[in-house]
Amino acid sequence: MGLDINELKNDEGVSYLAGNSVPKGSIPIAQAYAGHQFGYFTMLGDGRALLLGEQIIPDGMRYDIQLKGSGRTPYSRGGDGRAALGPMLREYIVSEAMHALNIPTTRSLAVVTTGEPVIRERLLKGSILTRVASSHIRVGTFEYALNFGTAENIKQLADYTINRHYREITNDENKYFSLLKEVIKRQASLIAKWQLIGFIHGVMNTDNMVLSGETIDYGPCAFMDAYNPDTVFSSIDTYGRYAYKNQPKIAVWNLSRLAETLVPLFNENKEHAIKLAQDAVAEFYELYHNHWISGMRSKLGIFNEEADDEKLVEELLNLMQKNNEDYTNTFIKLTFNDTFVNETAEFKEWHNKWQARLQRQAQTKEESFELMQNSNPAVIPRNHRVEEALRAADEKEDYSVMEHLISILNKPFAHTADQKEYAELPPPSLCKYKTYCGT
Repeated sequence: MGLDINELKNDEGVSYLAGNSVPKGSIPIAQAYAGHQFGYFTMLGDGRALLLGEQIIPDGMRYDIQLKGSGRTPYSRGGDGRAALGPMLREYIVSEAMHALNIPTTRSLAVVTTGEPVIRERLLKGSILTRVASSHIRVGTFEYALNFGTAENIKQLADYTINRHYREITNDENKYFSLLKEVIKRQASLIAKWQLIGFIHGVMNTDNMVLSGETIDYGPCAFMDAYNPDTVFSSIDTYGRYAYKNQPKIAVWNLSRLAETLVPLFNENKEHAIKLAQDAVAEFYELYHNHWISGMRSKLGIFNEEADDEKLVEELLNLMQKNNEDYTNTFIKLTFNDTFVNETAEFKEWHNKWQARLQRQAQTKEESFELMQNSNPAVIPRNHRVEEALRAADEKEDYSVMEHLISILNKPFAHTADQKEYAELPPPSLCKYKTYCGT
């Protein structure tokens, strides 16, 4: 970021991070946006977040710096605009893990305690997170412009987004249509990465899809243990709208809402413009599938392409689900031990197919092993480990548990001996895990 860590740690720096004073030249704003939450349109906006400004880092890239939990804004809708320590540390841990896993994400520059209680079901420690993002332009930002602004506002917003994230399309004949297609490409890649790693966002509302293609908002998110496509962690997702298996479908739904806002910019002929939008959104599935199957091949050490590769992957996933096998650890076992925990007759049959498939490529066994090592993380932020770190920090003011966890998560593909402990599954009593929006 080009920032001086020591300056941020002194009284003046902490005062900025705590929202008690404003950096020179900063004019904080709360952003307006709207969006579809669980399929229903509602007026939103930054209810507890303030954008301090933009930082141009040494390589010329531009980033937003935002305080989350710093108090009421015009969009607080009756809320206090505050945040509790646990959820803010959770976002810090998970966003750092996602970055280490090579998944585009917002990041956390700092978490500070305020010394003031936050009233929820019980008194909690107040906290503020400083979030860094390529931008906070969301699908919901465009929905706000469509519903509460003018056609000119939509055009201004689209121009700004192109200039901020997609300058390569500035001179395209139909740059607004190109914008939609580029956003679709980034989202197809992002969602495939989520699926490949077993990440469940938990609240894929349109206000949580940013046009930069980064993962944003780590409220009710978690990583899947035992493989089950129906897995839901969010306490408020009672119907499984945002279940693991539905994430690609919801991405298409969200992108359709974005397309609706941009249609007036595509062509004066409305029917033609709508057809352009429909065709573009329809391309998502093929783009997503290509990323996903390519990633799955890498996870299995496969370099070339064969028509039956997807069938081979689906058979493995079905076996994992049937035998209640852990998603992440299954691929680790295949990488290092060439086996499952439960060596059933069905698995042995699948294993033979897999080995035969590996032999039908030019690469050596050692090359396949290296590919699998680099594609299958040894560790993910196991839900029980995250909670362990949060309890130590919140209840005992002991941050060493979290710091050690992050040091382990920072190199997920290192496959070192000290990571094995963090790959262990939770005790049975902790398996029915629920997450909550950190409001």
